[in-house]
Amino acid sequence: MIYLDGTSLNLEKLRLIAEKNVPVGISEETKEKVRKSRDSLMKIVSSGANIYGVNTGFGSLLNVKIKPDKIEELQRNLIRSHSAGVGEPLDDKHVRAIMAVRANSLCKGYSGVSIELIEKILEFLNADVVPYVPRYGSVGASGDLAPLAHIGLCLMGEGFVLMDGKRLDTIEALKKKSIEPYLFKSKESISFINGTATITGILSLETSKAIDLLKNSIASASMSFEALRGTRKAFQDWAIEARNHAGQVDIAKIMKEILSDSKICMESESKKVQDAYSLRCIPQVYGAVEDTIRYVKSVLETELNSATDNPLVNESEFISAGNFHGEPVAFASDFLAIALCDLGNMIERRLARITDEKLSDLPPFLVKDSGLNSGYMIAQYTAAALCNRNKTLAVPSSIDTIPTCANQEDHVSMGTNSAIKLMELVKNLRQIIAIEYVLAAQAIDLLEEVPCSFNEALRSEIRESIEHLHEDRPVFRDIEKMIEVIENSREFESIISNIRVNV
Repeated sequence: MIYLDGTSLNLEKLRLIAEKNVPVGISEETKEKVRKSRDSLMKIVSSGANIYGVNTGFGSLLNVKIKPDKIEELQRNLIRSHSAGVGEPLDDKHVRAIMAVRANSLCKGYSGVSIELIEKILEFLNADVVPYVPRYGSVGASGDLAPLAHIGLCLMGEGFVLMDGKRLDTIEALKKKSIEPYLFKSKESISFINGTATITGILSLETSKAIDLLKNSIASASMSFEALRGTRKAFQDWAIEARNHAGQVDIAKIMKEILSDSKICMESESKKVQDAYSLRCIPQVYGAVEDTIRYVKSVLETELNSATDNPLVNESEFISAGNFHGEPVAFASDFLAIALCDLGNMIERRLARITDEKLSDLPPFLVKDSGLNSGYMIAQYTAAALCNRNKTLAVPSSIDTIPTCANQEDHVSMGTNSAIKLMELVKNLRQIIAIEYVLAAQAIDLLEEVPCSFNEALRSEIRESIEHLHEDRPVFRDIEKMIEVIENSREFESIISNIRVNV
């Protein structure tokens, strides 16, 4: 059981909730904090004060006063009117992450919601009832209104859920699970939808995946490094520490450890002066990626434990603040996309070298009897195509803003689009890394020397699923099998776990 308290949620816990369906609860201490926040709000309301979204309209309609007997109708109308998303649905893991983030933010105790709302979100999570959330519609300021409204619609028993990959009427799903629909109370609708949970939930999962991919990219790079007979000279401590970026130092240390028993590198060092950048500059480029991931993680772990709705309530007052603005996580999402895009670029450059007999001293396209066989020629093309796609996806969404709500909301972050683009970019990077694994294993097979122990363990594990390429066969199958190995092989994961990056 993972307990939400508004202060201690991190990427690891969120991933367990989203991907492993670990049960979620709330401590008694947190419940008391939420109750006090609700009591404070009710006292302010009873004083006759106008509170945005409680007894007023929304957005540019903020000056419209709502009658007391219409307040609950106002809550339902807000959810219904704002559930205006379009496009393919977000997958269940991302939706679960979003729900957990929103619940944790409400646990912070500044939103004025009832404990029953948070408990209803957790009831959905623990019963694995996953709302159907179209991916497009949020501009990332005034909160992730549209996607969160689709989740709120399901809490009300309306809209659709995802079940077995299909869209199903929510009320039908709730009957199967014996769950009662929720009736939003005053302020609860705006508290629920006016936050950054969609950006933050998606980005959190993709950052966790990026950490896994960084480890894999170091491993696949080490295989290519030996296959291309690289030298370890540029990884010497004093040279690396002369430019003392934390990531650079860390990656150089990891590469030195991996290649410490490499007879191939030892022989190269007696003959070669230096390597091409895609080998020599691995610490500088991969280190910068590690530094970026570490920064993004720090932003996220602040955001995960923040109150991001509007207005905020404490013991004596309410304030219409701007914590719903997604700029911090929007910038972080775009920054991570740029870093991961360039990581793929460097991998593709090694793939180009390893398939070029003039640069690799290996058979053309890594196959004997080339000409009759094209070998892994087109695998490099595929990596190039994926890199091009990632360059398009890495163009920052956060550089744009389009005013909304009759210019009341006149600057927005577009951060949710940043996070959505990142999902595809991460998937593409995984495929690029898989291609490097496949080609590097083939190249090592073609060497006369035995690789270092780490790379030999990787090569042997790859060969359990993918045979050496002796003659042409459909290459997409090799790539698919390699992705399966990366994602599901416990033995392969055990080898990769020896790479400890500083994030």
